[in-house]
Amino acid sequence: MTAANALYFRCPECGGINRIPPERLAEGPSCGRCHLPIDATAHPADIDDAALRRLVKSAPVPVLVDFWAAWCGPCRMLAPHVTELAKRYAGRAIVVKINTEVAQETAASLGIQAIPTLVVYKGGKVVQRQAGAVMGPALDRLISAHL
Repeated sequence: MTAANALYFRCPECGGINRIPPERLAEGPSCGRCHLPIDATAHPADIDDAALRRLVKSAPVPVLVDFWAAWCGPCRMLAPHVTELAKRYAGRAIVVKINTEVAQETAASLGIQAIPTLVVYKGGKVVQRQAGAVMGPALDRLISAHL
C-alpha cells in the first residue's frame, strides 16, 4: 500500500486512527489499539472537546467538524448531508460532530457564534470554516479542497 492510496479511519470506541489497506476493507477490519471493529462507513461520531484535540493532532487526513445542537433546525437539516459526505470521503477524510450544548470549550475557543458551523482541520490547524448549512457541491468543496 502506498501513501497515495492509504485509507484512515477513526475507531468509534477508542478514537485511535487506523491505516487500512483498501483491499482489506471488505474483511471487517479491527482497531489496532482496542481490537474492536472499525466502522468503514465512517459514520460521523459525536465527540467531545478532548477527543477533538487528540484527533486533529494525530489525523494524517483532513478532519471536518460539524458544530451543531439538537434544537437547531438547520443543523438537523444538514445532518444527513454531512453523513453522506463522510461516506463519500471515507478513509480520505475524517468527519465528526460536536454538540455545542454538551462540548462547549472548542466552540468557545473558535468563537463560534452561529450553528451549524463546519470547520476543517489539516495538520492540526484550522484551514477552513463555514457558518450556516451548506449542501451539495459547496459542502463537497469544503473537504475536497484539502485532500
